[in-house]
Amino acid sequence: MWIQPEEVLLAGALWVSERANPFFILQRRRGHGRGGGLSGLLVGTLDVVLDSSARVAPYRILLQTADSQIYWNIACGSSRKEITEHWDWLESNLLQTISIFDNDEDVTTFVKGKISGIIAEENRLKPGEEQEEDCGKFREAELKMRKLFGMPDEEKLVNYYSCSYWKGRVPRQGWLYLSVNHLCFYSFLLGKEVTLVVQWTEVTQLEKNATLVFPESIRVSTRHTEHFFSMFLNINDTFKLMEQLANIAMRQLLDNEAFAADRSLPKPCKTLKNVSALKRDLDARAKNERYRAMFRLMQDERLDGHTDCTLWTPFAKMHVVGQLFISNNYICFNSREEDLCQLIIPLREVSIVEKADSSSVLPCPVSISTKNKMNFLFANLKDRDFLVQRISDFLQRTPDSSWGDTSPLSLIGHSAASGVSSSSSAGSESVHRGRHYHPGLPTASQGLLQLYHRDAPEDLGPKAMKEKMKEEAWNIHFSEFGRGVCMYRTSRTRELVLNGIPERLRGELWLLFSGAQNEMATHPGYYGDLVEQAMGLCSLATEEIERDLHRSMPEHRAFQNETGIAALRRVLTAYAHRNPGIGYCQAMNIVTSVLLLYCTEEEAFWLLVALCERMLPDYYNTRVVGALVDQGVFEELTRAFLPLLYEHMQELGVISTISLSWFLTLFLSVMPFDSAVLLVDCFFYEGIKVIFQVALAVLHDNMDALLSCSDEGEAMTILGRYLDNVVNKQTVAPPIPHLHALLTSGDEPPPEIDIFDLIKSSYEKFGSLRSDVIEQMRFKQRLKVIQSLEDTAKRSVVRAMMTESAFTIEELEELYCIFKSKHMTSCYWGSSSSAADRHDPSLPYLEQYRIDPVQFTQLFTALGPWICGGHTPTLSARLFRLLDQNQDGLVNFKEFITGLSGMYHGDMTEKLKLLYKLHLPPALCPEEAESALEATHFFTEDEPRGEILTHCSTTEKVKDYRYYLRMWAKEKEPKRETIKDLPRMNQEQFIELCKTLYNMFSEEPLEQELYHSIATVASLLLRIGEVGKKFNNGTKKTETAATAQAPPSVQAPPPTQAPPPDLQREEGPGEGGSGESQVCRALADAQLEPAVLQTSDEETKDDTSVSSYSVVSSGSLQCEDIADDTVLIGGEQRRGSVLDVDWSITFEQVLASLLTEPPLVDYFERKGDIQSKMAACKAQRVVERQISSASDHELTQHSI
Repeated sequence: MWIQPEEVLLAGALWVSERANPFFILQRRRGHGRGGGLSGLLVGTLDVVLDSSARVAPYRILLQTADSQIYWNIACGSSRKEITEHWDWLESNLLQTISIFDNDEDVTTFVKGKISGIIAEENRLKPGEEQEEDCGKFREAELKMRKLFGMPDEEKLVNYYSCSYWKGRVPRQGWLYLSVNHLCFYSFLLGKEVTLVVQWTEVTQLEKNATLVFPESIRVSTRHTEHFFSMFLNINDTFKLMEQLANIAMRQLLDNEAFAADRSLPKPCKTLKNVSALKRDLDARAKNERYRAMFRLMQDERLDGHTDCTLWTPFAKMHVVGQLFISNNYICFNSREEDLCQLIIPLREVSIVEKADSSSVLPCPVSISTKNKMNFLFANLKDRDFLVQRISDFLQRTPDSSWGDTSPLSLIGHSAASGVSSSSSAGSESVHRGRHYHPGLPTASQGLLQLYHRDAPEDLGPKAMKEKMKEEAWNIHFSEFGRGVCMYRTSRTRELVLNGIPERLRGELWLLFSGAQNEMATHPGYYGDLVEQAMGLCSLATEEIERDLHRSMPEHRAFQNETGIAALRRVLTAYAHRNPGIGYCQAMNIVTSVLLLYCTEEEAFWLLVALCERMLPDYYNTRVVGALVDQGVFEELTRAFLPLLYEHMQELGVISTISLSWFLTLFLSVMPFDSAVLLVDCFFYEGIKVIFQVALAVLHDNMDALLSCSDEGEAMTILGRYLDNVVNKQTVAPPIPHLHALLTSGDEPPPEIDIFDLIKSSYEKFGSLRSDVIEQMRFKQRLKVIQSLEDTAKRSVVRAMMTESAFTIEELEELYCIFKSKHMTSCYWGSSSSAADRHDPSLPYLEQYRIDPVQFTQLFTALGPWICGGHTPTLSARLFRLLDQNQDGLVNFKEFITGLSGMYHGDMTEKLKLLYKLHLPPALCPEEAESALEATHFFTEDEPRGEILTHCSTTEKVKDYRYYLRMWAKEKEPKRETIKDLPRMNQEQFIELCKTLYNMFSEEPLEQELYHSIATVASLLLRIGEVGKKFNNGTKKTETAATAQAPPSVQAPPPTQAPPPDLQREEGPGEGGSGESQVCRALADAQLEPAVLQTSDEETKDDTSVSSYSVVSSGSLQCEDIADDTVLIGGEQRRGSVLDVDWSITFEQVLASLLTEPPLVDYFERKGDIQSKMAACKAQRVVERQISSASDHELTQHSI
């Protein structure tokens, strides 16, 4: 390729000149190509260790002038062919022009300008701009990676690092390449080459550790092996990137959103030396995730930048040092000292941004005012003008929201909201009558607790007074720190939360701390519209919701009537419609019912969104991955904080049993409601770390009792009894009976534990837990959990397929891995269908992974026993159509194994039946069959038998899950297909079958005997079909002599007496097939009388030999060798006529004819060996190899 001209001081060092003229020199790297000896080995080693570009470009062209000692490198090439093209272009286009220049400097300037112009033109014409954002050095490294590891252009390099790979006890210095989907390593030291390729989806563990053997190394573990890398320049940077790429891969295994997300990364605004655009994108993504998690912002929020500054805090009368963050919808501040101050200012609330006067005390200040009259003063800003300009730009794009924090519906107490709603609801009742959700509903303006406490007499007891004191403390806090989204969040706020949020403020503060307030404010009317779309639709999720509605807090009076149940139904159904990937999961009903007690319907919906999509990621999907991950984190924390108890609990297997219910329902299902709701308060403010802290505190309080347990049941009883007696002595609500099993077993109940004491002790003993440490542990556990789920899926698939195929367990496991690898590769590198079409985690394991025709052909070629040379893709496409029963253009693992098992382990009849079906519709597509009438006939005949399952509205985005259930039930029904059920084969289909058979035996040892046998069988079947035609036509003529005026070839029965043609055809193979075949065989044995066949005696005598010749030597029936109008009948070639539509044979006739030839019988009865094919697949690289151009050495060999 042409490169930007760069200076070269020593033109001869390590290079050999091959061509030269007065201005240019073509050079080859020493040691590349033929020979090289010791110098070649040394140069190769230097190239790898020093990252010389010569590994990818062993050829180059230099510009030289007579008077100058400096050379300019203007082109490089990976092959002689590429560099020769550039050399020829220079000689023909530039050499003559520059020879007339007088000044050498002019020559150099002209050539450099010309080369730069060519590169600019190439870049302009290239469709993909992102590749050109990367610097030249990085692009060379990407080319090197593709060449070394055979990666296609779709595989993007993220970054590369110099490091050592420990092979045994010997470190190999080389280069680690981290691409989007693979980890690759290459080393070349003194002739010894090491190449390693690991898919990120195969990584089970990623650890950074320091031991005596491996000083500060990174360990990459897969299911079968471990790899150690060390000697990094910046090990932390490398490890973070590896974590991020492995995390993306895990997301890809879990769902399809990761594939789509990777293709829509933002473009960077500036380039950095030696860093790819993709690396910058991934860094930006990591920063975005940290930013969103820190301030509980929405998923589409993008961080624009951050800077150090100070914030004036009026409550503390001091400047707080921290960082200011600007994104497209928010200005956020976080103090450097933890919990000192945090601030979130939505741009929709900002009214004025202005630069204040600078002073020595307050340098470079910026004042921000909000609509609810709050003012924030930031100072010590490095680039104040730029910052104000960025905020102004974002403000211009922010829509002026009429529904801000000042709205009574979203901010001020619920009593005011109810007054507004009740007055307006009467007038609009007629408008909203037809809607499922409207402002007139009681739950649209109030939480369920308010509805049921509205008429209760005022309680003046000590608990009520304590509640009022809490409210008053919060009101004082609001007056000092602000109220709403823009409130200053400090350590004082945390103290108030830990003391319990008053019931009247609980809904408002949950919305505020979870970030749901922001999402609700920016999506007015969204929930109502969603309810209207979702209600009335029937799906698996809605059926599960209906089943669980009456199990959601049945002990609470709010859910003992239709008001509460209807509200819960609407919220859960709306969320299932919003996020079909999650739909509905058990435990969501319990959490949502608690949200509805304190919030309006819409608020509860947005809190559920915040929980499921941000605060508890992946908790409520079909495989509760998030809860399993946190279960693993909890085990790790137990081992760190309570090592003695951990060992004992592991022996009993208790931790995994208890923790899942604790995390999924946030203790709501295992603790009295009044106590558990206080944990929910803390959870919305602190996040998941509170749940871990309390869980550890529960184990710590019961440590002695648990250590003396001898079995799992006893440990569960102790913990259950303890949690049942965690009480909230400050609650003002009437006691709610706790339906969790009272496991007292007749003994005296244990002492009550105050929930406030439990929370306090959890902070004292385990308050050192940090959110970032938990995220790090989550990543580590996510690798384990998802790979464990993948192994479970594999075992389930293998177990299910054991009964339906004759492959062994080991073979099925290996085939599953190969099939899944093919599926994942297609998702990486794109194809005609999207990843979402191929991978549906909601389907059963057998149907989750699917491949399209291109990948199926690759697998069929690698693993299939019937290899037919150039005919293999055609045969593969037919088998794909046959297996693709629902006609969605994809084949799942079950269908794939069904086809493969028939070819390897079926008896002769089954193999022949499969081969026979491959030459009938739907396997033989209409493009391959010229006779449209016959194709239509076979399609209509096949459908009633159930061979082709028709989809009802397969094009719809939302799948009907009941349809899948019916389909699976139908699959379970035994379908016995006899050979009589197979339709007849017409003449064109028979010719296609002959082509396949002739291509099938090309690599067999008994090739000639098999060819001869096929010639004999084909000849015999041609004559049988001819005789059958005569026999059928004769019968038809007799039956329709009185009425039929049409020619005999149009086999049309009279409309009133005979059944329709399709039915008559269907009866043929079943009822009359065997008798007909007997007559045909008898006529064949009788040598076919001349009068019947209308041929001479001489032709009859030579019949066998002629037909053998016509079938075999007509180019072995290759398509191009047979003219379109040539038909083989009874050994003759009749030109100028169309295919004989009356000619047909049955499967029984094919089977009987093949049984007469022992070579064919031996061939089809032979069992195939798939082990060797799978071993060959395994020996290949995990990645797809591109067809590379022949090397110079190969070219030399060919030329000799």
